[in-house]
Amino acid sequence: MPFTLSSSFFPNKTSSYWLIRSHPCIAGSDWLTRPSISASLRNTTMAAETKNSAMMEEANHEAAAVMALSELTALLSPSSPAAPAAAEAALSLSGSPSGRALLAAHPEALSALAAMAASASSGAHSALAALVNASSEPSALEPLLSAIPSLLHLLPSSGAACGVLANLSRDPGAAARVVEALGPGTDPLLRALSSARPPAELGALLCNLSQAPEGRRALLERSGGVVRRMLALVRWKESAELRRGVVGALRNCCFDHREHEWLLGPEVEAMPTLLLPLVGHRHHEQEVPVDLQFLPPEHQREEEPEIRKMLLETLLLLTATEGGRSRARSRGTSEALRDLHGRERDARVADACRKVIQVLIGDEPEAGMENLLEVTIPEEVEQRLRDLDREQEREWEREGTETGQ
Repeated sequence: MPFTLSSSFFPNKTSSYWLIRSHPCIAGSDWLTRPSISASLRNTTMAAETKNSAMMEEANHEAAAVMALSELTALLSPSSPAAPAAAEAALSLSGSPSGRALLAAHPEALSALAAMAASASSGAHSALAALVNASSEPSALEPLLSAIPSLLHLLPSSGAACGVLANLSRDPGAAARVVEALGPGTDPLLRALSSARPPAELGALLCNLSQAPEGRRALLERSGGVVRRMLALVRWKESAELRRGVVGALRNCCFDHREHEWLLGPEVEAMPTLLLPLVGHRHHEQEVPVDLQFLPPEHQREEEPEIRKMLLETLLLLTATEGGRSRARSRGTSEALRDLHGRERDARVADACRKVIQVLIGDEPEAGMENLLEVTIPEEVEQRLRDLDREQEREWEREGTETGQ
């Protein structure tokens, strides 16, 4: 029986709310702390008057905070002797929701922090950390877009710089704006992917960018440099966070079925790389791809269930087209996955594995329905599929609770 894809299975952005824990407030910056007005409400007999007084106090405090932030911004010049302390104060301010909102509402402060973060001055680290925190505010998008070019040289070595861009690109519309701000070509991303130790936060940035069509086009540009480097990081042992983001980006890119032939062809050869983390070293049958035969004893499957599941979802997308299914069958993909299905202990991963196998061993769809990503599913059937997905999720949650997972 042919397997069809529900439209509920769609690119999902990474949860990438990068928030660096702020340092303790430095001496002289107690103006950053909003005073409590609860004490002024005790033992009062004039509630209305007290309320008005509190409102005035709050307004005065906010006005003072804005004025202090303006003074702080003036000190955030890399050449200023007070710049390191000012950057530290900005980082302390960014540690609270109200402080982040205040920074995000003042483009001059964000621009000053970005200029300092891009410099080699002693306060650059604190300025960049403050930007990570402030960039978690949606209102920081517009003022920080113009600062992105000045931060690009930091991407290969700075997780914080990747974190700023990951925060700004959490929504699909914003992701498209960030791609545009990166400039023509993919050199900044390629340099970051090619560094000796790519930052873990680069994964979240790539995954978030891949939400937008513009981001997927950038990652899949036909020189193939970016996607090949992403595939090379699928087995990056040093960071599950980086692997998770990279695999999420690859999965999102595979929703563009027009790119499947290229991804599976000799220029990229994505399928063996995606299969490798899913099989054990026992696989040496001639039916499986050569890349998966005679694996060394130290070879291990991907240890993170979430990443295994995303790898399988990526394979499921690649087999949604007739050409993809044909290539997967000729490469022994279903044989390679049977062992995983028999050994997999995570119910969600086992279910994803079963779906890929089902697509490969099932009958081919009838004429006109070869591309499962373009099949129109009636609304009532679609709703039923979603209900079944939710029911299955609840069942897995109950099983996990009972087994203590």
